[in-house]
Amino acid sequence: MNFETRDLAIVGILGGIAIMLSFTPLGFIPVPTAAGSATIMHIPVIIGAVIEGPIVGALIGLIFGLASFIRGAAFFSDPLVAILPRILIGITAAYSYLWTKDMITKMGSVIFAAIIGTVTNTIGVLSLALWRGYLPNVETFWVTAVTHGLPEIIVGSLITVAVVKALKRADISSL
Repeated sequence: MNFETRDLAIVGILGGIAIMLSFTPLGFIPVPTAAGSATIMHIPVIIGAVIEGPIVGALIGLIFGLASFIRGAAFFSDPLVAILPRILIGITAAYSYLWTKDMITKMGSVIFAAIIGTVTNTIGVLSLALWRGYLPNVETFWVTAVTHGLPEIIVGSLITVAVVKALKRADISSL
């Protein structure tokens, strides 16, 4: 794969959005669940992965992970928990899109990529947090996964589809 100027520009723009979402309240959307809010900080990673592939997605994920690590809230001061799952968001979202885009509609593939990317973030972070001893037990893992994960899947899918559709209409991506 050839890394082009366009790829670098997309990494910069979406990485910048991920940083902004990480350091401001804009990264959270209130939802009527016990969690109280759903994060949307992972969405730029998924969008980059869908429109440009796994390398661009992984780089945006790295930026998101580094922002989480720098912010250092809770167990995100551990680089393994803060960074690795965020890199994997871009890889899993890109490949889930690429593997399904010829089997189902392209927007169906975008939704699938958003779901897989969101689940990668939620399960990845919580699994590593549990493994590293930051969560007290498996019950806390599952309660957090469900109360945060489900709203994030819904919100993430809706926003990702809306942005990718807008990019497609503007002929910015090759979807």
